[in-house]
Amino acid sequence: MTQAKNVEEYIKWQREGLAKNPECGVTHYNLGVALMGQKKYKEAEEEFHEAIDCSPTLAEAYVQLGAICLHRDDIDGCLNFNERAINARADFSIAYGNIGFIHLQKGEPDEAIKMLEKAVAYNSKFVQALTGLANAYFMKADFDKSIEYNLKALEIQPDFPITYHNLSLAYYEKGNYDKAIEYSDKAKSMGYEIPEGFIKELEQHRK
Repeated sequence: MTQAKNVEEYIKWQREGLAKNPECGVTHYNLGVALMGQKKYKEAEEEFHEAIDCSPTLAEAYVQLGAICLHRDDIDGCLNFNERAINARADFSIAYGNIGFIHLQKGEPDEAIKMLEKAVAYNSKFVQALTGLANAYFMKADFDKSIEYNLKALEIQPDFPITYHNLSLAYYEKGNYDKAIEYSDKAKSMGYEIPEGFIKELEQHRK
């Protein structure tokens, strides 16, 4: 099939497909994703619900509905849809990751760790889940574990400046100021904006 020239043409094709086969969950899902790209959240939401009605195990549709909830600042709605995604597909790492991030937002590191470890178990290259684990352990003041997961994230994605900053914070808390400065300088060289207060703290220890 020829590729669509633009989003409007792609949407037109999906609607034509649904006119012929209205029970196709994947087509409803594809249309929903395209509409989300246009910020037509209400229409997208309707398509994702249609997708689930047609294909109840289409876990991606639940995750997209969770994203729409988050767009509306409905964190509990986002949690609910991601939990439903896991019920639809038990090995869906993205949903576990999303649930972990919600628990981090709620200040619940232990719950976050449980979910993020599952996300990584199903997808060992899930960089955001690894950095989420690093943040959760930082919240628990387990700085060694935080460093361990940040370093794992960097092995996969070495150009992720926030990870260097997070390593700097963890090493600072451990009293290893040389390492803290090294990683902070690296984050800064990659364009990451270091908080002014932390820069001043580090400068006191620069040799």
